[in-house]
Amino acid sequence: MSETGKGIAAMIGACTVWGLSSIYYKLLDHVPPLEVLAHRTLWSFVFFAAVLLTQGRLGQLRRALAGGRAVLIAGFAALMISTNWFFFISSIQIGKAVEASLGYYTFPLASVLLGAVVFRERLGRAQIVAVALAALAVAVLTAGLGVAPWIALVLAMTFALYGVVKKWLNVGPVVSVTAEVLLLAPIAAAILWRVHAGGGGHFGASLPDSLLLAVSGPLTATPLILFSYATKRLKLATVGLLQYINPSLQFLVATLVFREAFSPWHAAAFGLIWTALAIYSTASWRQERAARRLAQRS
Repeated sequence: MSETGKGIAAMIGACTVWGLSSIYYKLLDHVPPLEVLAHRTLWSFVFFAAVLLTQGRLGQLRRALAGGRAVLIAGFAALMISTNWFFFISSIQIGKAVEASLGYYTFPLASVLLGAVVFRERLGRAQIVAVALAALAVAVLTAGLGVAPWIALVLAMTFALYGVVKKWLNVGPVVSVTAEVLLLAPIAAAILWRVHAGGGGHFGASLPDSLLLAVSGPLTATPLILFSYATKRLKLATVGLLQYINPSLQFLVATLVFREAFSPWHAAAFGLIWTALAIYSTASWRQERAARRLAQRS
């Protein structure tokens, strides 16, 4: 298999795990989301640290947190990703998986908007149209349901802000995420200590729950490692298109497996989002192809 083929396989694997992870969290819907999040944080740190130790890169973790600025950046990234994880876990438990998938569909467009605001990146006409359609989708859903899709908005914005902060970290994705969960680990440990001290902890109470909670570590780490492997071997346009496998699988699981309601208002909003993503992805693909041709000529 070629390097491109390996990259595509890795990307599909990562997005499939992400897209089907809602089924896993549904199995833990009897465990409070904060407790699930605490376990996900601790077990992720154990798994990531083991990976870095095996690779002989544990020293990079120390360098990633060297200096007050690095700690602040990693700390903000940790806050964003933990908030994202908490709202995703909660959305599955309260029957809002459709809205969660909308959030991850909207994330690329939120990133475009933040890029313009934070990094002063110039938006092309297609990007402006795509962002406008996404805003219209939110407005339509809000008007139809009588309440804003807050879960989708929080998921999209926290993940987009997480991506912005990651641009300021000069380390690889595995090292940076390990640093983030390391900063969160004391908080997670305190939460679990309090839960178990009150007699309400689920870990150790039953073998199935204990195994499921422990699996949260590799379930978090494996797709990220696959994603990192893929991005080194694929064009950005290819990565961008394949990323939509994740929310698409989330959407299918929500509607076909969880049987969540999908109203005409949902259909209108998703139609607008899918149109926006088609415009955005087509424009991105054309820009990358034009840049590649220009590079070949020069």
